[in-house]
Amino acid sequence: MTTREAFERGTDTFNAHDIGGFTEVLADDVVVVAPGPVRGEGRAACAAFFGSWFGAFPDAHVEVDALHILGDVAVEEGTFTGTHDGVLRGPQGDLPPTGRSVSVAYMQVLRFRDGKHASFHLIFDRLSMLEQLGLVPIAH
Repeated sequence: MTTREAFERGTDTFNAHDIGGFTEVLADDVVVVAPGPVRGEGRAACAAFFGSWFGAFPDAHVEVDALHILGDVAVEEGTFTGTHDGVLRGPQGDLPPTGRSVSVAYMQVLRFRDGKHASFHLIFDRLSMLEQLGLVPIAH
C-alpha cells in the first residue's frame, strides 16, 4: 500500500466512523501527539483518541483541503466539522455536550511505515473550537 493509499484509507475509515477499519491501518507502535497535551502510543491508544471524537461529535467529519506527500510522510491541511452532542473527553477533564457545531482548521503530519500509519502529529486551534462551543468568550 502506498503512502497515499494508506492515508486515504485512514481518512475514509475516520469519516465512516469505522474505528475497526481505522485500527487496521495503524502500526502496532503508532504514536499520536495532539494539543492538550495528548500523547498516546500503540494501536489501542490511537484508536481511542480518534474514536473519542465520534462520541463527542456523532457527525464528525474531516475534509482534506490539501495533501502533500514526500516519501513516507504526509502533511495534511483540513477542516474538522461536527456537532457537539456528546461528552468531549480531554486531559483537562470532560466537557458536557453543548449542542453547538464547530468548523475547525487543522494540520497533521503523518508518518507511514510498510503501508501503515506510524505516527500522527495533529495541530488545531483549541481556542477557536472552545469559542465555537460557547465555552470561552470570543476574542475580538
